[in-house]
Amino acid sequence: MRILLTNDDGIHAEGLECLEKIARVLTDDVWVVAPEYEQSGASRALTLADPLRVRKVAERKWAVTGTPTDCVMLGIRNLVEGAPPDLVLSGVNRGQNIAEDVTMSGTVAGAIEGMALGIPSIALSQSMLAFHDEVIPFWETAETYGPGIVKRLLEVGWPKDVIMNVNFPSRPPEEVTAVEVTRQGFRDMHIRKAERRTDLRGRDYYWMGFSGQLSNPAEGTDLKATYEGRISVTPLHIDLTHNETVHALKGLLGGAPPKA
Repeated sequence: MRILLTNDDGIHAEGLECLEKIARVLTDDVWVVAPEYEQSGASRALTLADPLRVRKVAERKWAVTGTPTDCVMLGIRNLVEGAPPDLVLSGVNRGQNIAEDVTMSGTVAGAIEGMALGIPSIALSQSMLAFHDEVIPFWETAETYGPGIVKRLLEVGWPKDVIMNVNFPSRPPEEVTAVEVTRQGFRDMHIRKAERRTDLRGRDYYWMGFSGQLSNPAEGTDLKATYEGRISVTPLHIDLTHNETVHALKGLLGGAPPKA
């Protein structure tokens, strides 16, 4: 089996080292194409207005001055020699990618690009309860359970237009209670914020971040599972159509275009 790895935390991220360990339990045919710099929150951004520079870091390992989407596209179409990958793994992200955050996640986007190019793809993230630089995630949790979960998912399979989003709880391996197949949750509070600061020249600027507050999620969601120490596995796809509203509007807006 040939596996392509990417991430959004950058080529030197600890989570990418963790992902390599997971992949090498499954195969020796591992290729890595990851951003040169951190691309957290890049979502499915594609670099169109600037050239992409590719730096070979080691055998079968490259850094790209672009987004996770750029990396996966270049990896599959240009850098992986011979047969295309059988699997794309994206992560392991430093921090969870759950609830509404999946729409902004570069980690999830890397898996989506693999899926868009016809390759089964999985996003993996290691949850954290705090995001200070001195906080060390429980990488051993992802390393312990990642290979088995990936292997089992490949055995059972999933639709071609779906990716798997795996989130490991912020606990050591021995405190993980179960694996739960979940749906995407939604927080009951707004955790993103912009803090206004002043630079040394007296000009204001803003720094984006998160409040770190926990929500009160519903049962069966990715939020609830990771909060309670379970590994969350959520099938995701990019069809954002709200079918209930489609059906409701068909009789009200269909037909000849209305005039003001």
